[in-house]
Amino acid sequence: MAVKDYIAPSSVDDAVAVLSEHGADARPFAGGTDLIIQVRERRRQVGIMLDVKKIPELMEYSIGADGSLRVGAAVACARLYNDAEVARRFPALIDSASLIGGIQIQSRASLGGNLCNSSPAGDSIPTLIALGATCEIAGRGGRRTVPVESFCTGPGANVLQPGELLVSLTFPAPAANSGAAFERFIPRNEMDIAVANAAANVTLSADGATFTAARIAIGAVAPTALLVAETGAALAGKPVSADTIAAAAAAARAAARPITDMRGSADQRRHLAGVLVTRVIEKAVERARKA
Repeated sequence: MAVKDYIAPSSVDDAVAVLSEHGADARPFAGGTDLIIQVRERRRQVGIMLDVKKIPELMEYSIGADGSLRVGAAVACARLYNDAEVARRFPALIDSASLIGGIQIQSRASLGGNLCNSSPAGDSIPTLIALGATCEIAGRGGRRTVPVESFCTGPGANVLQPGELLVSLTFPAPAANSGAAFERFIPRNEMDIAVANAAANVTLSADGATFTAARIAIGAVAPTALLVAETGAALAGKPVSADTIAAAAAAARAAARPITDMRGSADQRRHLAGVLVTRVIEKAVERARKA
C-alpha cells in the first residue's frame, strides 16, 4: 500500500479523530526516523502519515515544582541532552538520548517515537523503565496512564489501541541519594543496534553504604525490554559491595530470554546482560554518591 496522504493535526483531539477514522491505515510519526525507513523498505504499510510535531502538547517538556519531568512524545532527543537542568537531574536519560542514532537523527528522533517503535533493542526503553516513567495515552474515550514496563507487548507491538496516541512521558523526581545509568553493547559503530543494553536506578542510604531500593531493566535479550524485579530484590537492604552487585547481575542473566541472530548469539546476550547490569549499577552508585 502506497502512502496516500500526509496530515499534520494541530491538537491531540484532531490527531485522535484522524486515527479513529482511518484505523490501521494511519500512522503517527514524530521524527519519522524509523517509520519512513520501514515504509520505504515495504516492511510497514501506511496509507496516511500523521505528523504529530505540529501539536504543541507533544512538543513541550517541563520540570515540575516537585522535581518530576514531563516530556512530550515528539520532543527531539537533542533538546533534552542540550538542557543542562535535565542532564543534571536525569543523567541516565541523557545516556540514552545521546545514543539514538547520530547527531542528525537526534535532532528529529524522540523518546516517544523510540518507545512506540517498540523494538526489543530500543536504547531509551530500559532507561524509561528504570526511571519509573509512565505513559499518557489519548484516545476517543479520554486519556489513560500506563507504566512504561507494561507498554511494549512484543517486537514492534505495544498497548496502543486503534485511535490512540502517545501524548507524553512523565518521570518522577529522583529520590534523595539516588543515581541512574544506561549502557549498551554494539558489535561495531556501523551497526547501531544494541546486542544487549541495560539501565539501573538505585537509591542508597544516607551514608552511601547500603542499597535501599533499585529498579533494573535489560533490553535486546527478550521480546521486550524487561523490568527485572529479582535484581531489585537482590540489592534492596544489602551492602554496596561486589558480591551484592554480582548477585543482581546473576538475577539479570537468569531473567534474560535471548535469541541468536546476525548480531549475536543467545549465550553472548545472556552473558552481556550480566556484564552490563554490573556496569550500570556501579555507575549509578557513583552518581548517587555524588548527588
